This record gives sequence, C-alpha cells and structure tokens, in this order.
Amino acid sequence: HEQRLPMVENRIRDRLGELSGGLGAADWLDGAFSAGDLMMVHVLLRLSGSGILHEYPNLFAYVARGEARPAFKRAFDAQLAVATAASRSI
Repeated sequence: HEQRLPMVENRIRDRLGELSGGLGAADWLDGAFSAGDLMMVHVLLRLSGSGILHEYPNLFAYVARGEARPAFKRAFDAQLAVATAASRSI
C-alpha cells in the first residue's frame, strides 16, 4: 500500500492539473453553475484532508465557491438524510 501511494498521488496531480487548466480563471466548468460543478466539488472535497488541492489555487477557490452555493448545501443535506435513514434501518 505505502509503495503505491506516490504513484497514486502523481496520477491525482496529473488529473488535477488537467482540471485546473480546463477551469482556468473561470468560476465554473461550463460557464454557469451546473450539476457537473455540484458533482465535481463533491469529488474534490474528498481530497480536502490531503492538502493536494492547495497546490491548485483555482481549484481550491472553485471548491469554496461550490460549497457556498445553496444548491450544494441542499444536495449535501439530501445525501446526508438518505445515509442517516439507511444507518437507522440496519
């Protein structure tokens, strides 16, 4: 596991570099905020504990903008409600 970690981190950085380049200075991936941004912000949040996002200032800001959107909060709350209900039924 430990031996593969550098390879995995390099692959993640490659993909983040592509995403960062595609986003550029734009606020959102395809002009206006969309479901695609909602999903991408959710994916990128999984990296928040690693510190890797700090290497890509535009992606770090993108995630912050996404989290601030009411649509993101609604989607997160809905997902949490489903997970909570599922855990209660076990």
